[in-house]
Amino acid sequence: MYKLPIVEGTENEKGIDIGKLRDESGYITLDTGYKNTGSTQSSITFLDGEKGILRYRGYPIEQLAEKSTFLEVAYLLIYGELPEKQAFENFQADVKKHQLVHEDMKQILNGFPSTAHPMGVLSSLATSLTAFFPESLDPNRSSDKVNTTIIRLMAKIPTLVAWSYTNARGIKTNYPDNKLDYVSNFLKMMFNLPTEDYEVDPVVVDAMDKIFILHADHEQNCSTSTVRIVGSSHANLYASVAAGINALWGPLHGGANQKVIEMLQNIIANGGDTKKFIDKAKDPNDPFRLMGFGHRVYKNFDPRAEILKKQTDKILEKLGVNEPEFEVAKQLEEAALKDEYFIERKLYPNVDFYSGIIMKAIGIPIDMFPVMFSIGRLPGWIAQWREMRKHNEPIGRPRQIYVGEKERPYKDMASRS
Repeated sequence: MYKLPIVEGTENEKGIDIGKLRDESGYITLDTGYKNTGSTQSSITFLDGEKGILRYRGYPIEQLAEKSTFLEVAYLLIYGELPEKQAFENFQADVKKHQLVHEDMKQILNGFPSTAHPMGVLSSLATSLTAFFPESLDPNRSSDKVNTTIIRLMAKIPTLVAWSYTNARGIKTNYPDNKLDYVSNFLKMMFNLPTEDYEVDPVVVDAMDKIFILHADHEQNCSTSTVRIVGSSHANLYASVAAGINALWGPLHGGANQKVIEMLQNIIANGGDTKKFIDKAKDPNDPFRLMGFGHRVYKNFDPRAEILKKQTDKILEKLGVNEPEFEVAKQLEEAALKDEYFIERKLYPNVDFYSGIIMKAIGIPIDMFPVMFSIGRLPGWIAQWREMRKHNEPIGRPRQIYVGEKERPYKDMASRS
C-alpha cells in the first residue's frame, strides 16, 4: 500500500500527487491522451465542463466578453490582474510601438509557394522572429527583457497574419495604423485594398474582438500543453508559440471551425436536406459526424457558444448576408437543440460552430480560420509559458509502458529469412 498526497485547487478540484510514485513503488500511471492527468498547477484559467463554466483569472467569460476588450483580456491573462488605467494605456502604447515588422520578413514570405497553408507560414514566421531578436535565446535575461519579447509577440503576430494573407493573394502589403485599436488595425491590414479604403465596421470589430476573447485561453489543451512542454526545455517564447501554432493546426483542434463550414458546404452539395444528415449523425453505423457539436471537455452547453450565438445573429443581420451555408447552419442548430438524441447526449453547438459562421460572413477565407484562432489564443500561450518559467517547472518528460519485443540477438543479413 502506498500513501499519495491529495492536492486541492481553489475551486475544490482534487488530484493525487504521484510525483514520487515511481521512486517508492516502481510503478507509473498510464493515461493515454492525458485525459485524467494534471500536468501542472495553474492560476490562469478555471474550466468546469460539467457545469459549463469558464473563467479567466476568476472572471466569468460572460462578463469579460460583454464588458472587456481582447487587449485588456490579454493583459489580464499575462499579468494576472485587470490593469489600472495608466498601466493599460502604457500596454496599448507599447503594443502599437512594436506592430511594425522588419522589411526582411517579406523575403521570407516571398519564399513560400502560393499553395502554402497559412498556418505553416505563420509558424515559420513566428520562429523567424528569433533571428531578428536573438537576445530572446537567453533564458536568463532580465524580466524587463522577457516582457519586451512578450510585447513584441502580441504586437507582431497580427501583422504577420495580415501580411501572409495579402502576400498569398498578390495584394499590396498594408502597414499598421497606430490610430486604430488592436482589432480594427488588424482587420484594416487584412482587407484594405489599394483601390479603395477599408472602412472598419464596429459590428465586425466587436464580433472579432469577442471571438478573440473567447479563444484567449482554455486551460491545458493540446496547443497550450505543447507551448508549456517546449518552453520547459528553456526554448525561447517565439519558438514555443510556433510549436503551439503547429499543434493548433490540426483539424481536431484549431481546424474544427473550418470543418464546420466544409460540412455545411457538403450538405448543400448533396441536396441541402438537413434532416437526412441529422439522421446520419444519429446512426451508429454511419461514419458521418456533425462538426461543431459537442466538446471534449464540456458536458453542458459551451458558455462561449452561447455568447457567439447572439453575435452570429447580430452580424448576419447587420451585414445582410444570405448564403446557403448560414441557412443550413440555422436548421442544424434548431434541430439539435430540440432533438432528444442530442439533448440526452449534451451535443450542443460549440464555439467552433458559431465562430466559423461569423468569420465566413466577415469574408475571412476558410483556410485562415485556424490562423484567427492563433491570434485569439496568443495571450493564453504567453501567459502559460510565463507561468511555467516563473515556477521554474522541470523539463517535460512523460513516461511510457513499453509493449515491444523483448531482448533478442542481432542477426546477420544472410541468416534472416
